[in-house]
Amino acid sequence: MTTTTLAVLVPLLPFLGAAAGLLLGRSAPGFVRPLAVLPTLASLVLAALVAARQGGGRALDAVTELTPTGSVPVELALHIDGFAALVAVLVGTVATCVQIYSTGYLRDDPRYASYAALVSLFTSAMFLVVYSGDLMVLLVGWEVMGICSYFLVGHYWETPEARAASLKAFLVTKLGDVPFLIGLLALATEAGSFRITKILGAVASGSLDHPTLIALLLLAGVAGKSAQFPLHTWLPDAMAGPTPVSALIHAATMVAAGVYFVARLLPLFEASRAAMVVLAVMAAVTMVGSALAALAQDDIKRVLAYSTIGQLGYMTGALATGDRGAAVFHLLSHAAFKALLFLAAGVIIHAVGTNSLAAMSRMRGLRDRVPDAYWTMTVALLALAAIPPFSGFFSKESVLGAAEHVVTGHTEHAPGAAGWTVLVAGLITALLTAAYATRLWLLAFRGRGAEAPDHGRQPLVMNAVLWVLALPSLALGGLAFRLLPDWFDGQDLTPTLTTSVLGTGVALVGGIVTYAAWRHTTALADRTPLGAVAAHPEGDAGLVEAEAIAAHRAAYGDLASAPDPSDPGRLLLGPVHRHAAAGFHLDAVYTTLFVRPVQAGASLVRFLDREVVDTYVRAAGVLPRLLGAAVRRAQTGNVQTYVSALLAGTVVLAVAAVLVAAGA
Repeated sequence: MTTTTLAVLVPLLPFLGAAAGLLLGRSAPGFVRPLAVLPTLASLVLAALVAARQGGGRALDAVTELTPTGSVPVELALHIDGFAALVAVLVGTVATCVQIYSTGYLRDDPRYASYAALVSLFTSAMFLVVYSGDLMVLLVGWEVMGICSYFLVGHYWETPEARAASLKAFLVTKLGDVPFLIGLLALATEAGSFRITKILGAVASGSLDHPTLIALLLLAGVAGKSAQFPLHTWLPDAMAGPTPVSALIHAATMVAAGVYFVARLLPLFEASRAAMVVLAVMAAVTMVGSALAALAQDDIKRVLAYSTIGQLGYMTGALATGDRGAAVFHLLSHAAFKALLFLAAGVIIHAVGTNSLAAMSRMRGLRDRVPDAYWTMTVALLALAAIPPFSGFFSKESVLGAAEHVVTGHTEHAPGAAGWTVLVAGLITALLTAAYATRLWLLAFRGRGAEAPDHGRQPLVMNAVLWVLALPSLALGGLAFRLLPDWFDGQDLTPTLTTSVLGTGVALVGGIVTYAAWRHTTALADRTPLGAVAAHPEGDAGLVEAEAIAAHRAAYGDLASAPDPSDPGRLLLGPVHRHAAAGFHLDAVYTTLFVRPVQAGASLVRFLDREVVDTYVRAAGVLPRLLGAAVRRAQTGNVQTYVSALLAGTVVLAVAAVLVAAGA
């Protein structure tokens, strides 16, 4: 079987599995789980074969035109280079893990069949984005992922949070997709093709007349899909969906699509220095702002959501320095440990029995109850904090090293301003990332909040997936920076001394300071009445003051539901905490600037339609009705009256005729 045939089957198998799952979900429920897992697993195997045959060598190109589409043809094209081959293996790995994990996590869900089919369709769409060599075909996968995210985020549609989150995710990403589509059409018009290879050839020859405008239009879509400032606000709310969906969206699909798209067309963005600076500023604001917000969140999944936004900022920052190898390297590394973090969080949520108890301030005694999640999440958090030798250290170091190369003038692919922006923001974010990773670990596994009810041991399949993902989180980085250059155009990914020392140093400072703040708040809480209530939920009146117990009962309802008084986030952020917890009020700003004016405009249109347009319509019916009523009154049914009226009319006409004749 040829490599091209194998590559075609990779997105086709999950698509067929999704179609079969939707058709047989009700009539043959026993086939639902095999149809969810086996096609995705087969696609993973085929993607691995494609990667082995491609081997990081010359790109594989195949194309066919189904029908003429005018001056700019749309073609079914494959373009598989080292980047595409490895990203496809990543997508298949995470999607397979999510499908296997979901068989345990959602084993009692009545809508599991539709859920699994949508996950398969989601996976198929991402495969299409990865392998596509034509931007219009890529756009098809891009939009299919958008509609799948709408349904998957809203899986628990009975809750208003899920309904609102799904609608918000759809609308915000569509807000970026409109200029994105305009940019694609403008790019194809100037390049004369939607083919990626031809577009890159046009960029190399300088045939594009408006590279800056096109690049900025495309960046709007990237910001929406990859949750970058200012279109990132949908991603934290998307945590209302099932946790495995969060792992899939954050690790291997949807949000990775925007980064991958820019990596594919990086020479286009490099043709505009202004676009590279805008990309760097967008990445910097995203990195720092999301890290501050993560440090203030209480819900464990929202912490991880803001973490994803920040790590995507690292990837776009690497692209802003002109190093797509570093960006995709971090994409691969991040996918492993972020999928592990979300699935471990799912084990915690499954253990306590409800998503509403995912607040870290109410966690207690989880280390012994979920040992698999404890150890694997510890590995993933160390990778997230970029502590060597975990994978996140090597990939994040590659981003900082790329920025250093721009600053020191070792590369001319990006302006110096972009390099400085990414380097400074990256180091600040490394400090904050280690801080919120340490805080999450302390509150989740050494917390002193209420102890949630124990719902028993989690299914074996869920814990097994955690250990599978722990392996690349631990070992991927050390192996990858030696092996990946052959796949990434020969780009060197070896850590540099300066940024390695700076990055690791600030990460250690962030972790140590957070731990010290936690010890301080813990000691302080123990000396206060309410702190004693939290530390001793049995409510021994000899340990606490009676009024403190009464106040606690009024606030929380019972002594066993106290939030953790030792959260170091408030101490570290100070007055910024309230604003960071609310995402710096961007939703409120958007509501003021966009939602309310649109609602006011809609109200005006409704008023004009009902009170003005409908008034004319009603008047047009009232006048004939009045005339009809007047004529109806004349119809008495009396023949004498009709004859008298006829004679009177005849007389009037005769008199008028005589007068006219006399005048003539």
